[in-house]
Amino acid sequence: MRKLIYGMNLSLDGYIAAPGDDIGWSTPSDELFQFWSDQLQATDLSLYGRKLWHTMSSHWPTGDQQPDATPAEIEFARRWRDMSKVVFSSTVDKVDWNTRLVTGDAVTEITRLKAEDGGPMDIGGATLAGAAMRAGLIDEYVLATAPVLVGGGTPFFAALDNWVNLNLLETRTLPGGVTLTRYETRR
Repeated sequence: MRKLIYGMNLSLDGYIAAPGDDIGWSTPSDELFQFWSDQLQATDLSLYGRKLWHTMSSHWPTGDQQPDATPAEIEFARRWRDMSKVVFSSTVDKVDWNTRLVTGDAVTEITRLKAEDGGPMDIGGATLAGAAMRAGLIDEYVLATAPVLVGGGTPFFAALDNWVNLNLLETRTLPGGVTLTRYETRR
């Protein structure tokens, strides 16, 4: 059975984007960017909701070709482009870059993917991850918490029907005062 990991940058008050989908506050340090790149390298399959897919696919397919791209950005872009991805959306009609589109029930498909053999999967996008949280499918949470309060926007955590008990796996402080924490779901 595959492990499903949900991780993103978030503000101290729990948002992945400020009002208006503003993520300008979340520019990662080199160390945090490398952490996310290493996470991507260790991931067998990435699952995206529509909004995060549009954000990622608007930059990373050619991120390694930008004149100001750093070596880390070049590496990340190539990893992202080459890895297997699934986009869950009823409004997107075309995907590229080693990606498959799913228009049906996300929870059913994620459950099926988790049951397959293979390496870890990551899930991104608040709405998609929220559905997986409510269905009890998330095995690990990775939070890169920035020392900023944005006051509203898109929350990292969805409203839940039941408590989810967690075990702390790791905590460390990164440059810029970002706290990285990893938790596993206690089953």
